[in-house]
Amino acid sequence: MADTGGQPYREAVFGADGDPLGPCDGLVEPGVTDLLLFAHGWHNSPATARALDTAFFAPFGKLVAQTPQARLACATVAWPSMRFTDESIPDVEPPAPGAQPTGPGLDRATRDGLAALHPGRHAAVRRLAVLLDEQPASWAAFEEFGSLARQLAAVPAGGLESGFAEDLPQDEQGPPAVLYESVPTLCRRLSEALDAGPAPDAWGPPGGPTPGAWGPGAAIPGAWNPGAGIPGAGGPGAGGPGAAIPGARGPAAGTPTGGYPVMVPAVVPWPWRGAKELLRQTTYYALKRRAGTVGELGLGPLLGRLARTAPDVRVHLVGHGHGARLVAFALRGLPHGAHNVKSLTLLQGALSHYSFACGLPHAPRGGGALAALQDRVDGPVVASYSRHDSALGVFYPLAFGLAGDPAAAGDDPRWRAMGAEGIRAVPGAVRMSLGEALRDGLPGSGCVSVDAAQVVRRGGPPAGAHSDICHEELARLVLAAGRVGR
Repeated sequence: MADTGGQPYREAVFGADGDPLGPCDGLVEPGVTDLLLFAHGWHNSPATARALDTAFFAPFGKLVAQTPQARLACATVAWPSMRFTDESIPDVEPPAPGAQPTGPGLDRATRDGLAALHPGRHAAVRRLAVLLDEQPASWAAFEEFGSLARQLAAVPAGGLESGFAEDLPQDEQGPPAVLYESVPTLCRRLSEALDAGPAPDAWGPPGGPTPGAWGPGAAIPGAWNPGAGIPGAGGPGAGGPGAAIPGARGPAAGTPTGGYPVMVPAVVPWPWRGAKELLRQTTYYALKRRAGTVGELGLGPLLGRLARTAPDVRVHLVGHGHGARLVAFALRGLPHGAHNVKSLTLLQGALSHYSFACGLPHAPRGGGALAALQDRVDGPVVASYSRHDSALGVFYPLAFGLAGDPAAAGDDPRWRAMGAEGIRAVPGAVRMSLGEALRDGLPGSGCVSVDAAQVVRRGGPPAGAHSDICHEELARLVLAAGRVGR
């Protein structure tokens, strides 16, 4: 048992396929009236995970003390997951030493997290780190990077995760850009999303093309083209693997073990500037899929066992980011006849805003992966969202949009996230501000979207305020959703 500064909590631990990795039958003690189960995806290390758990749970002891008729137990869901440690967790953990949110390379903590997340793939992780550090001026090296990043996102042989990636019907979801869009095109989009425009040297000399003016195979004035002479890059006719990437500057002494010339850019050149974001998004795609697996196959059955062994305990599910997807998918694995889930609170949820819809605006006969499952909750489903969450408001739709669809690079509403938009396309769903929710209360059932931008507002690039969730106001929202003590 860990402690949150007066509020003790336990852990339910699951493997990648949802198998429990320890006893889960001690989550509640005699006399407990309410159990708060919290899931997040920042499990780089036990210390990091527990620091976030402790900070998140900290306000609950004081708040519940005001309602002595309630005795609250807290527990966390631990599962194989990680964050890129250039992303801060406000009030909990700053970016790791050496981490550069928009710069080249991978910091040691992120490399270690990737290696732990992908057992047996350490060589691929090391190679990805080398390529990001050196940024060879070669299309072959760049394509190698994209291929390795996508291989890490593949379902392991014999894994159960393949059926848990989609939030929308397969014929509507389509092949996601993060896995199937051309690597140069996607990295260009990700690079542009990092700020208002490309790096100063990203498009070659003055008079070169404007951003977005080319696709794979198109000629790039002033840059490398197949068959064109490239000064300093192999002489006339060079243009295949090993040719220079536009924007890279000057060869440095020496050649890396991969055989590609080392270039030393003054500014990280496109397309390498978007390559780290590609690796981040392929990693988070794998976590998105795993979260659904652990939720449905692990947490859902556990909730069913709790309904049998502790039928009077009211369970409140709370998830952040990929953890929100995990607790939401637990509703798919909740046995029929189990009615112990009294509230579901999704904080900056990394899942489609159409997940609970029975009909989609662009496909009325199609529904989300959780269509109508809000009815499995004996209380409200509450989703917080914030315009300051760049991870979900900017990068999520770029990564999970449809490959090959030009609209996926823009403001297409099909691919937006719940943590950026709230819950959409559910008849009767309510929308309110956090202030209104805390002042006037929440509906007793159905879907509720709460604009939490007044507190979920701190954080630097690239994730923005995605992890800014350790606030007393959000703790009060969780308790209001669960009607704890009422």
